[in-house]
Amino acid sequence: MASENSPLLAYRLLGDEGVAFSANGGGGAGGASARKLSTFLGVVVPTVLSMFSIVVFLRIGFVVGHAGLLQALAMLLVAYFILALTVLSVCAIATNGAVRGGGAYFMISRTLGPEVGGSIGLMFYLANVCGCAVSLLGLVEAVLDVFGADSSPSSGLQVLPQGYGWSLLYGSLLLGLVGGVCTLGAGLYARASFLTFLLVSGSLASVLVSFVAVGPRSIPLAPRPSPNGSTPQPQVGHFTGFNSSTLKANLGAGYAKDYTTGAMMTFASVFAVLFNGCTGIMAGANMSGELKDPSRAIPLGTIIAVTYTFFIYTLLFFLSSFTCDRTLLQEDYGFFRAISLWPPLVLIGIYATSLSASMSSLIGASRILHALAQDDLFGVILAPAKVVSRTGNPWGAVLYSWGLVQLVLLAGKLNTLAAVVTVFYLVAYAAVDLSCLSLEWASAPNFRPTFSLFSWHTCLLGVASCLLMMFLISPGAAGGSLLLMGLLSALLTARGGPSSWGYVSQALLFHQVRKYLLRLDVRKEHVKFWRPQLLLLVGNPRGALPLLRLANQLKKGGLYVLGHVTLGDLDCLPSDPVQPQYGAWLSLVDRAQVKAFVDLTLSPSVRQGAQHLLRISGLGGMKPNTLVLGFYDDAAPQDHFLTDPAFSEATDGTQEGGSPALSTLFPPPRAPGSPRALSPQDYVATVADALKMNKNVVLARACGALPPERLSRGSGGTSQPHHVDVWPLNLLRPRGGPGYVDVCGLFLLQMATILGMVPAWHSARLRIFLCLGPREAPGAAEGRLRALLSQLRIRAEVQEVVWGEGAGAGEPEEEEEEGDFVNGRRGDAEAEALACSANALVRAQQGRSRGGGPGGPEGGDGEGGPATALTFLYLPRPPADPARYTRYLALLETLTHDLGPTLLIHGVTPVTCTDL
Repeated sequence: MASENSPLLAYRLLGDEGVAFSANGGGGAGGASARKLSTFLGVVVPTVLSMFSIVVFLRIGFVVGHAGLLQALAMLLVAYFILALTVLSVCAIATNGAVRGGGAYFMISRTLGPEVGGSIGLMFYLANVCGCAVSLLGLVEAVLDVFGADSSPSSGLQVLPQGYGWSLLYGSLLLGLVGGVCTLGAGLYARASFLTFLLVSGSLASVLVSFVAVGPRSIPLAPRPSPNGSTPQPQVGHFTGFNSSTLKANLGAGYAKDYTTGAMMTFASVFAVLFNGCTGIMAGANMSGELKDPSRAIPLGTIIAVTYTFFIYTLLFFLSSFTCDRTLLQEDYGFFRAISLWPPLVLIGIYATSLSASMSSLIGASRILHALAQDDLFGVILAPAKVVSRTGNPWGAVLYSWGLVQLVLLAGKLNTLAAVVTVFYLVAYAAVDLSCLSLEWASAPNFRPTFSLFSWHTCLLGVASCLLMMFLISPGAAGGSLLLMGLLSALLTARGGPSSWGYVSQALLFHQVRKYLLRLDVRKEHVKFWRPQLLLLVGNPRGALPLLRLANQLKKGGLYVLGHVTLGDLDCLPSDPVQPQYGAWLSLVDRAQVKAFVDLTLSPSVRQGAQHLLRISGLGGMKPNTLVLGFYDDAAPQDHFLTDPAFSEATDGTQEGGSPALSTLFPPPRAPGSPRALSPQDYVATVADALKMNKNVVLARACGALPPERLSRGSGGTSQPHHVDVWPLNLLRPRGGPGYVDVCGLFLLQMATILGMVPAWHSARLRIFLCLGPREAPGAAEGRLRALLSQLRIRAEVQEVVWGEGAGAGEPEEEEEEGDFVNGRRGDAEAEALACSANALVRAQQGRSRGGGPGGPEGGDGEGGPATALTFLYLPRPPADPARYTRYLALLETLTHDLGPTLLIHGVTPVTCTDL
């Protein structure tokens, strides 16, 4: 959190030098000096001009002529309903905090994160670039229709030469004019846009007056080619004035072929054309970096612009249906000129709308690109776009976009790109709706927009409507845009992005996890669905990396918590020393690639800290049920950071991105002979505490000897075969009989089986050893165990061994009570001898697995076999007398001496079930 800027800091009245600050930014190039546009000039004017575009002059007849008045109004209502849903989302997000430059990109990226926001922002930028080129080429075609050498002699002046090269030249000259205006800054653009707005308004006013003032007339139409190749017949359209018969004839649909393309029109195709011309609602939001008060201007200005354009479109639909017959509407899309009191004013409106649309697209694209460059999502590729003038104008982004538009102009014909542009716009609109929906569903306390006329229903409907329109307009472009968004998101995910923006996904996850944790009722737990939930206590992770990864393999989708106790007393400290450590431990989890939570505590002793963690770690039904500890011995700890490839770091002690290396965040391993934070007495007491709390206990010894492939996340199927040995009885209290495999023994079997489910251990062969006394008949216990294994669906090899085999010691003459040896009732010497005998017995079986004789791995001359990779042993309960703790630990040391990687396990809860 320290790296984030608190929104409240932006509201201080004076800075260090006495300079006034506003909520919208500081001083400097990007500060208040650059924010000078009002709601009307910065939002209303560009949004109105973008939503009108050339459609208002050249496609009104197309829509009404083919669809009829009723369907045209239905299309308009549906189109504006979809746009209104997105406008509501824009208003909600814009009034929830300070909006900086970048418009829609800023809103999306600060909500959905850099991966999604960056990919959609780049697509929105490309849509604006292509939209600028489309508007310019449309303007060139409109100019050549009147002034071109190949234009109609009756309506054209035929003064401009035509051809691909000439069209490119005219487009480049117009782009130079548009780019020059945008390069000189938002102020000049706003004045130019206002002038354009006046011209368009005057042109539309003349058209509206003409519908009333002009009398009925016949309008000659250009001859259309005949389908059979015969001589085309001249056609005549009629302007009837206000006539009820004309209105009645124009109410219904009359879809015919489009004379410009020869394609048969349908509801979907006409609707796509209408919707293409109305997708400029973000033009004002794109100017967020230049607005005086974007949080107020964007919602207010956008709503005014949408309402105004809807009224004008509706009025033009009604006037056209009342006064023009269907032939005129379908055969002359530019009929406004023919009915106008002064036709040149209509031409001025057409040229002005095209020019303003291109200016709006170019300056919007430059602001989006500048915001992308400032966020450094795409590296050096966008570095030139960071350059700004002293007044804050990003002229580097303008020139960058200018060059890209020029490249697009080289294509010449952009009819196929028009649908792609609209689809890209719709992707951005859907993302804005999704952002608002996510914020609403996350129920974050800080989502308090002052604009309240929205709900999650409107957001969800907006997302669905935008996606539907994408596939209605162009299924191919829609699928391609979603694929491109996925690829860009994957690229940004691989690069990594800023983490200080705040991810709404984290808020959504929190909301859902809290809901499901409340539904996870511990009273409904059943042994059939038991899984290990581990708390691994780690002193220094440098020496515990193998155990970290082994515990990760044992969890089987359960909870896994890394616990650490920092010694100290908060009363004697100025601040909590634990909180700053979380970052290092979380980095450790990421680098080690384990799925674990981190829980740290401060305590005067490790034992008390362990008690704290055992009691309070986890939440609800997800609490640790098993404590995992490293074994307490005198072996010198290894520094696995030096040998593990995942922890290789730069020689200067930094990671990628300049953050401190993990090796500098954790102290070096304890030197041999140096004092330890945990005494042997407290170590055994911690084990006893866990058992008292009804927690299972796992003590891990020599895990550093496990080969790396056994601890990897991949498959170990290509490795050499190996054994996992399980001794499901207390070797310090050997006894056969029906109660031979108790709850603890079954727990060992379950843990060994879980480990075998991990891909890296698939090649392991599970072996279970039964110890028989001299008077016990062979086969009986093995048969019972095989029947049990069959019921438990555990595949394992069962071997009977006679107690004392390979050890030179016999079974005690009488059965011992529970804990006789560990509690000292049989004498220390006798307990030590029994532990030595058990150790020799286990090593003998390990030696036989490698082809050795009874004396161990080196003692035989048989052929080599699979080695024992890991041994599971029954952990006896600690003695009741704390004075015997040290002796108990010595017995465990003797029992596990030279056995290689070993897990001593004591289970206290039933974990197996034979029912369905």
